[in-house]
Amino acid sequence: MIGAGLGAGLGLKLAHFDEASRDRRNGLWFEVHPENYMVDGGPRLAGLERVRECHPLSLHGVGLSLGGPDPLDKGHLARFRALIDRFEPCLVSEHLAWSRFGGASVPDLLPVLRSREALARIAGRIDAAQTALGRTLLIENPAHYLNLRGHEYDEADFLRELVRRTGCGLLVDLNNIVVSVRNIGTDAYAYLRAIPPEAVGEIHIAGHSEDPVMGANLLIDSHDRPVGDAVWSLLTAALNLWGPKPVLIERDGDVPAYAALIAERERAQAGLDSAKVLTA
Repeated sequence: MIGAGLGAGLGLKLAHFDEASRDRRNGLWFEVHPENYMVDGGPRLAGLERVRECHPLSLHGVGLSLGGPDPLDKGHLARFRALIDRFEPCLVSEHLAWSRFGGASVPDLLPVLRSREALARIAGRIDAAQTALGRTLLIENPAHYLNLRGHEYDEADFLRELVRRTGCGLLVDLNNIVVSVRNIGTDAYAYLRAIPPEAVGEIHIAGHSEDPVMGANLLIDSHDRPVGDAVWSLLTAALNLWGPKPVLIERDGDVPAYAALIAERERAQAGLDSAKVLTA
């Protein structure tokens, strides 16, 4: 089973390396973006090695552009594979999104049109990436800010078909679901029920913010504040549906002290501890 034995974890920040390497609580694990560590040496890699000596580590990619039109970047895949071989991560993940076009990268994860053609193309790219990396990928659902015209699949159906065709797993980001519910009117609980529990290898939770112009009518997946009540409620529902799964708290902006993040982590761990193990 993907992610078996993991409890609740944290996105790891440079400022927290020392505290993370001293923290010995059960089930704790950490996640980083591999793109921040694709270097030959230096203090960043050394610090990550200290944490890895004590805790499981997950690599959460943001640069493969699996949904994009450009060919997969072989150099990026080789650097990603080198980190996998060096750190032996418990989980490896990427996004159902794209971020490169014509050789240029954009600083965001853009949505894909869920057509039959895109399904075949993205499945082929996931196959190629998994072969190059030597690992099963978990694919994350994106946050949505507008309704694209022309979708031929619901998102959950599209993800389920990617799992069937490639053997990949799923990373379900509950904050992205909450943001999309507000922005485009999706049904969060119907989405959870459509996800095959056996495919879920990881859950992300995070905070979001309101758009400075449109206010509460447009939520932004900003990761710059504590996890909100709607996301905590959805986590309870997800664990009741799927049973215990590794849960990761993301925080990328206005990062607080390590103790504040650990307090959120302990709340997530308590939810995991009370979740029922599902039987077939």
